[in-house]
Amino acid sequence: MRRAGLVAAAVTLLALAWTGPRSADAAMSFTAHMARHMLLVTLVPVLLVLGVAGTRADPTTHAPGLFSPLVASLADLVVVWLWHMPALHHAARLHWAAALGEQGSFLLAGLWLWAAVLGGGPVRQVAVAGQSVVALLLTFAHMTMLGALLGLAPRALFTHSGADRPSLALADQQAGGALMLAVSAAAYVGAGVWLGRHLLRPAPGHEVTS
Repeated sequence: MRRAGLVAAAVTLLALAWTGPRSADAAMSFTAHMARHMLLVTLVPVLLVLGVAGTRADPTTHAPGLFSPLVASLADLVVVWLWHMPALHHAARLHWAAALGEQGSFLLAGLWLWAAVLGGGPVRQVAVAGQSVVALLLTFAHMTMLGALLGLAPRALFTHSGADRPSLALADQQAGGALMLAVSAAAYVGAGVWLGRHLLRPAPGHEVTS
């Protein structure tokens, strides 16, 4: 029942992000776009992965070799930075096909990364804990770099519809960058610390006895 609830919550959030009453705001506001972006690469995939971890629906149990945490982290970097190039970003705001490619790749990259670090249940989590911590910290680092670039840029890199005045566009971009920094810290650092606890436990057969 708990697993079904996690999957249902993820599907509900995904539906709200793409079709909800505020979904159109992502085309009007960079901050709203960033909120949906972070939802697709963090909360939705985490809920889905935890909902199926260790079950027959868990892809890591069928093809574990495809779910290297470090490879998934690098794929996430490529996807995120590629779609924040101004030309591609604006294409995704103006054309439905580009928007579908952007949002779909965000979701797939998030699912790949979180499945790689959380999939398979406790046994697999322990086995790949070291790689997972490094992968999550690398993801946090590149998200932080991009968030800082957006938040500290002296001019607006993206001009969304409805934010055509330079001062408003810059403020919108800065708020989006700050949101990216906050969510990245909570999601990737938090998960890295949680998984890092496995590295502090003694290996089987090496427990300290008194």
